[in-house]
Amino acid sequence: MGFKCGIVGLPNVGKSTLFNALTETAAAQAANYPFCTIEPNVGQVAVPDDRLYTIAKIGGSAKIVETQLAFVDIAGLVRGASTGEGLGNQFLGNIREVDAIVHVLRCFEGGDVTHVENKVDPIADAETVETELMLSDLDSLEKRVPNLLKKGMQGDKEAKAAAAVLSRALDLLRAGKPARLTVPADEDETRLFEQAQLLTAKPVLYVCNVDEGSAAEGNALSARVFEKARAEGAQAVVISAAIEADISTMAVEDRAEFLSDLGLTETGLTRVIRAGYELLHLITFFTVGPKEARAWTVHKGASAPNAAGVIHTDFEKGFIRAETMAYDDYVACGGEAGAREAGKWRSEGKDYIVLDGDIMLFRFNV
Repeated sequence: MGFKCGIVGLPNVGKSTLFNALTETAAAQAANYPFCTIEPNVGQVAVPDDRLYTIAKIGGSAKIVETQLAFVDIAGLVRGASTGEGLGNQFLGNIREVDAIVHVLRCFEGGDVTHVENKVDPIADAETVETELMLSDLDSLEKRVPNLLKKGMQGDKEAKAAAAVLSRALDLLRAGKPARLTVPADEDETRLFEQAQLLTAKPVLYVCNVDEGSAAEGNALSARVFEKARAEGAQAVVISAAIEADISTMAVEDRAEFLSDLGLTETGLTRVIRAGYELLHLITFFTVGPKEARAWTVHKGASAPNAAGVIHTDFEKGFIRAETMAYDDYVACGGEAGAREAGKWRSEGKDYIVLDGDIMLFRFNV
């Protein structure tokens, strides 16, 4: 199960620097001119979770496998992207393929990095990108909705349902609001709305790229972004891409001291990864044994068979039951044997909803 977060923003705001630090590679060429990233770069990053290392130690696991998120570095958007400016059509198509948008905003003054709009205003930058995404969605729905309405009048029930939910999204876009504010009436409308792959329906995480001195507390510019995020029901984090780039080249054992000297307790990238995980409403369950301890990703609300299917489709098809325990019980009881003795090891059926931190063993028949 793959989850992709697309890194977007205007040119020269630190997108490629952030991506390089995220993946600890130089796969994306970071340069001080627009469009240095022409093809989207994709990097897999581990989701930090101390629980995995704890259960691996208790379980005597020989190998540890983290759950992962994919980050896609998408070339900088410019005003007019929705009509093809700056290779906009290609870039908008790349955004359409991701599950969530990580919107990098420049929140530092000065420096020798040129700003494509010749001013530093993260709110205006965010609105420029959002406007281009809305214009693209508006153009798409103004073509699609009339056809769906026509099919619905001819007796096509699915087209009628799609027309209903997408018409509401179209009304929002015409009013200058993103499609994510659309509220589907039921599960069918939710499915049809998601299938439309509207750019402004995707959840957004604002990443405030600040100067090194503001990495711990942020600054006046990032405070404005956080206010905007709260008003939209979005999320925001503060990072210094320059600091993250330095950390990515350091030996692991040197990083904690470096962060401490800057007044930081964790990297900004850790916050970005964790926020991206939360943004997509994901949770983690674990499997543990002598060979390996492994973290797995599912959406909140996933059933036990859904979780089994993440490991292998045969597990879901032939699902019999899930044997599970809570992470806290596993740790408190010193592992599986102790949990069984204490009555904390449960047998759950098809209706069981997986909880974050569950340790699971699936019984199935193929």
